[in-house]
Amino acid sequence: MNVQIFIPCFVDQLYPETGFNMVKVLEKFGCTVRYNGNQTCCGQPAFNAGFREESKAVCTKFLNDFKGSDYIVAPSASCVGFVRNYYPTLFDNSSVHNEVKALGARIYEFSEFLVQVLKVTDTGAVLKGNATYHDSCAALRECKIKSEPRELLSNVRGLIVNELKDVETCCGFGGTFAVKFPSISINMGEQKVENAIATGADYLISTDLSCLMHLQGYIDNKKYAIKTMHLADVLASGW
Repeated sequence: MNVQIFIPCFVDQLYPETGFNMVKVLEKFGCTVRYNGNQTCCGQPAFNAGFREESKAVCTKFLNDFKGSDYIVAPSASCVGFVRNYYPTLFDNSSVHNEVKALGARIYEFSEFLVQVLKVTDTGAVLKGNATYHDSCAALRECKIKSEPRELLSNVRGLIVNELKDVETCCGFGGTFAVKFPSISINMGEQKVENAIATGADYLISTDLSCLMHLQGYIDNKKYAIKTMHLADVLASGW
Protein backbone atom coordinates (compact mmCIF):
# COMPACT_ATOMS: atom_id res chain seq x y z
CA MET A 1 0.00 0.00 0.00
CA ASN A 2 1.33 3.43 -0.98
CA VAL A 3 1.08 6.08 1.73
CA GLN A 4 2.05 9.73 1.67
CA ILE A 5 2.85 11.24 5.03
CA PHE A 6 2.03 14.76 6.11
CA ILE A 7 4.29 16.10 8.85
CA PRO A 8 2.78 19.15 10.61
CA CYS A 9 4.84 22.27 11.26
CA PHE A 10 5.45 21.68 14.98
CA VAL A 11 6.33 18.00 14.45
CA ASP A 12 8.82 18.96 11.75
CA GLN A 13 10.41 21.69 13.85
CA LEU A 14 10.18 20.33 17.40
CA TYR A 15 9.40 16.60 17.42
CA PRO A 16 10.82 15.04 14.24
CA GLU A 17 11.39 11.70 16.01
CA THR A 18 7.61 11.23 16.15
CA GLY A 19 7.44 11.46 12.37
CA PHE A 20 10.21 8.88 12.01
CA ASN A 21 8.46 6.56 14.45
CA MET A 22 5.22 6.83 12.51
CA VAL A 23 7.08 5.81 9.35
CA LYS A 24 8.73 2.94 11.25
CA VAL A 25 5.35 1.50 12.21
CA LEU A 26 3.77 2.02 8.80
CA GLU A 27 6.66 0.28 7.05
CA LYS A 28 6.49 -2.62 9.49
CA PHE A 29 2.99 -3.35 8.23
CA GLY A 30 3.82 -3.24 4.55
CA CYS A 31 3.29 0.38 3.59
CA THR A 32 5.48 2.06 0.99
CA VAL A 33 5.87 5.49 2.55
CA ARG A 34 6.58 8.63 0.55
CA TYR A 35 7.37 12.10 1.84
CA ASN A 36 6.98 15.13 -0.40
CA GLY A 37 9.73 17.47 0.71
CA ASN A 38 7.87 20.46 -0.75
CA GLN A 39 5.03 20.18 1.75
CA THR A 40 4.53 22.98 4.24
CA CYS A 41 1.50 23.80 6.44
CA CYS A 42 -2.12 22.65 6.23
CA GLY A 43 -3.25 26.26 6.63
CA GLN A 44 -4.93 25.95 10.00
CA PRO A 45 -3.00 28.65 11.96
CA ALA A 46 -3.89 31.41 9.47
CA PHE A 47 -7.50 30.23 9.24
CA ASN A 48 -7.95 30.18 13.02
CA ALA A 49 -6.46 33.67 13.26
CA GLY A 50 -9.08 34.96 10.79
CA PHE A 51 -6.85 35.27 7.72
CA ARG A 52 -9.04 33.22 5.40
CA GLU A 53 -7.55 34.31 2.07
CA GLU A 54 -4.00 33.79 3.29
CA SER A 55 -5.06 30.40 4.64
CA LYS A 56 -6.69 29.50 1.33
CA ALA A 57 -3.40 30.11 -0.46
CA VAL A 58 -1.63 27.69 1.89
CA CYS A 59 -4.47 25.17 1.55
CA THR A 60 -4.23 25.37 -2.25
CA LYS A 61 -0.56 24.45 -1.98
CA PHE A 62 -1.50 21.51 0.24
CA LEU A 63 -3.96 20.32 -2.41
CA ASN A 64 -1.23 20.47 -5.05
CA ASP A 65 1.36 18.79 -2.84
CA PHE A 66 -0.94 15.85 -2.15
CA LYS A 67 -2.49 15.25 -5.55
CA GLY A 68 -3.26 11.66 -6.51
CA SER A 69 -5.10 8.82 -4.90
CA ASP A 70 -2.68 7.65 -2.19
CA TYR A 71 -3.72 7.57 1.44
CA ILE A 72 -2.33 10.49 3.44
CA VAL A 73 -1.38 9.80 7.06
CA ALA A 74 -0.45 12.39 9.69
CA PRO A 75 0.55 12.20 13.38
CA SER A 76 -1.92 14.97 14.19
CA ALA A 77 -5.69 14.79 14.48
CA SER A 78 -5.73 18.58 14.58
CA CYS A 79 -4.39 18.96 11.04
CA VAL A 80 -6.44 16.03 9.70
CA GLY A 81 -9.59 17.47 11.25
CA PHE A 82 -8.91 20.85 9.68
CA VAL A 83 -8.44 19.38 6.21
CA ARG A 84 -11.57 17.24 6.49
CA ASN A 85 -13.89 19.80 8.03
CA TYR A 86 -12.75 23.23 6.85
CA TYR A 87 -11.32 22.74 3.37
CA PRO A 88 -14.86 22.09 2.05
CA THR A 89 -15.88 25.48 3.49
CA LEU A 90 -12.92 27.33 1.99
CA PHE A 91 -13.34 25.75 -1.43
CA ASP A 92 -17.13 25.53 -1.55
CA ASN A 93 -18.58 25.96 -5.04
CA SER A 94 -15.11 26.09 -6.59
CA SER A 95 -13.41 24.21 -9.42
CA VAL A 96 -11.59 21.99 -6.89
CA HIS A 97 -14.69 21.06 -4.90
CA ASN A 98 -14.56 17.38 -5.89
CA GLU A 99 -10.79 17.25 -5.36
CA VAL A 100 -11.25 18.60 -1.84
CA LYS A 101 -13.98 16.07 -1.14
CA ALA A 102 -11.74 13.20 -2.29
CA LEU A 103 -8.83 14.56 -0.23
CA GLY A 104 -10.95 14.53 2.92
CA ALA A 105 -11.80 10.88 2.32
CA ARG A 106 -8.18 9.71 2.00
CA ILE A 107 -6.47 11.65 4.78
CA TYR A 108 -6.20 9.86 8.13
CA GLU A 109 -4.81 10.41 11.59
CA PHE A 110 -2.21 7.75 12.38
CA SER A 111 -4.18 5.64 14.88
CA GLU A 112 -7.38 5.55 12.82
CA PHE A 113 -5.38 4.58 9.73
CA LEU A 114 -3.78 1.67 11.58
CA VAL A 115 -7.08 0.36 12.95
CA GLN A 116 -9.57 1.27 10.23
CA VAL A 117 -7.49 0.80 7.07
CA LEU A 118 -4.60 -1.54 7.91
CA LYS A 119 -6.69 -3.46 10.48
CA VAL A 120 -3.73 -3.40 12.88
CA THR A 121 -4.34 -3.26 16.62
CA ASP A 122 -1.04 -4.73 17.87
CA THR A 123 2.24 -3.22 16.68
CA GLY A 124 4.39 -5.44 18.89
CA ALA A 125 5.32 -2.48 21.08
CA VAL A 126 6.77 -2.90 24.56
CA LEU A 127 6.69 -0.14 27.18
CA LYS A 128 6.64 -0.90 30.87
CA GLY A 129 4.76 1.35 33.25
CA ASN A 130 1.43 2.98 33.92
CA ALA A 131 -0.19 5.33 31.44
CA THR A 132 -3.27 7.41 30.82
CA TYR A 133 -4.67 8.75 27.58
CA HIS A 134 -5.75 12.31 26.73
CA ASP A 135 -8.42 12.81 24.07
CA SER A 136 -7.47 15.90 22.10
CA CYS A 137 -10.40 18.09 21.09
CA ALA A 138 -9.54 17.64 17.41
CA ALA A 139 -9.34 13.85 17.64
CA LEU A 140 -12.49 13.47 19.68
CA ARG A 141 -14.71 16.16 18.20
CA GLU A 142 -13.46 16.74 14.66
CA CYS A 143 -12.24 13.26 13.72
CA LYS A 144 -14.51 11.19 16.02
CA ILE A 145 -11.49 9.19 17.23
CA LYS A 146 -12.09 7.53 20.59
CA SER A 147 -11.59 3.76 20.57
CA GLU A 148 -8.67 3.42 18.13
CA PRO A 149 -5.84 4.80 20.33
CA ARG A 150 -7.13 2.88 23.34
CA GLU A 151 -7.27 -0.38 21.41
CA LEU A 152 -3.70 0.09 20.21
CA LEU A 153 -2.47 0.97 23.71
CA SER A 154 -4.24 -2.04 25.24
CA ASN A 155 -1.92 -4.29 23.21
CA VAL A 156 1.35 -2.61 24.27
CA ARG A 157 3.18 -5.18 26.37
CA GLY A 158 4.00 -4.04 29.89
CA LEU A 159 1.74 -0.97 29.73
CA ILE A 160 -1.17 -0.55 32.12
CA VAL A 161 -3.63 2.13 30.96
CA ASN A 162 -6.06 3.86 33.33
CA GLU A 163 -8.63 6.48 32.35
CA LEU A 164 -8.21 9.94 33.83
CA LYS A 165 -10.99 12.05 35.31
CA ASP A 166 -12.74 14.46 32.91
CA VAL A 167 -10.88 12.81 30.04
CA GLU A 168 -12.87 14.65 27.36
CA THR A 169 -12.10 18.10 28.78
CA CYS A 170 -9.77 20.36 26.77
CA CYS A 171 -6.15 20.59 27.92
CA GLY A 172 -6.15 24.37 27.48
CA PHE A 173 -3.77 24.70 24.53
CA GLY A 174 -6.15 25.60 21.70
CA GLY A 175 -3.47 27.13 19.48
CA THR A 176 -3.46 30.90 19.96
CA PHE A 177 -5.90 30.51 22.86
CA ALA A 178 -2.89 29.67 25.06
CA VAL A 179 -1.28 32.97 24.04
CA LYS A 180 -4.38 35.16 24.25
CA PHE A 181 -5.71 33.71 27.51
CA PRO A 182 -2.65 32.32 29.33
CA SER A 183 -4.12 32.18 32.83
CA ILE A 184 -7.17 30.17 31.69
CA SER A 185 -4.99 27.97 29.51
CA ILE A 186 -2.55 27.20 32.35
CA ASN A 187 -5.37 26.35 34.75
CA MET A 188 -6.87 23.95 32.21
CA GLY A 189 -3.46 22.36 31.70
CA GLU A 190 -3.05 22.07 35.46
CA GLN A 191 -6.36 20.24 35.77
CA LYS A 192 -5.43 17.79 33.03
CA VAL A 193 -1.97 17.03 34.44
CA GLU A 194 -3.17 16.70 38.03
CA ASN A 195 -5.92 14.30 36.91
CA ALA A 196 -3.32 12.28 35.00
CA ILE A 197 -1.03 12.10 38.03
CA ALA A 198 -3.96 10.96 40.17
CA THR A 199 -4.19 7.80 38.03
CA GLY A 200 -0.61 6.87 39.00
CA ALA A 201 0.53 7.28 35.39
CA ASP A 202 4.14 7.41 34.34
CA TYR A 203 3.10 8.47 30.84
CA LEU A 204 0.45 10.86 29.52
CA ILE A 205 -0.27 9.84 25.93
CA SER A 206 -2.16 11.53 23.10
CA THR A 207 -2.47 11.73 19.31
CA ASP A 208 -1.59 15.44 19.27
CA LEU A 209 1.79 16.92 20.10
CA SER A 210 0.27 20.39 20.31
CA CYS A 211 -1.60 19.26 23.44
CA LEU A 212 1.41 17.38 24.76
CA MET A 213 3.74 20.36 24.25
CA HIS A 214 1.41 22.48 26.37
CA LEU A 215 1.07 19.83 29.08
CA GLN A 216 4.80 19.07 29.16
CA GLY A 217 5.46 22.76 29.78
CA TYR A 218 3.31 22.64 32.91
CA ILE A 219 4.94 19.35 33.97
CA ASP A 220 8.44 20.78 33.54
CA ASN A 221 7.51 23.91 35.49
CA LYS A 222 6.29 21.80 38.40
CA LYS A 223 9.18 19.33 38.02
CA TYR A 224 6.79 16.38 37.98
CA ALA A 225 8.03 12.95 37.01
CA ILE A 226 5.20 12.11 34.61
CA LYS A 227 6.21 12.20 30.93
CA THR A 228 4.16 13.03 27.84
CA MET A 229 4.41 10.72 24.82
CA HIS A 230 2.86 10.76 21.38
CA LEU A 231 1.04 7.58 20.43
CA ALA A 232 3.44 6.93 17.53
CA ASP A 233 6.42 6.98 19.90
CA VAL A 234 4.68 4.46 22.17
CA LEU A 235 3.76 2.12 19.30
CA ALA A 236 7.34 2.16 17.99
CA SER A 237 8.85 1.31 21.39
CA GLY A 238 10.61 -1.93 22.21
CA TRP A 239 11.25 -3.36 18.74
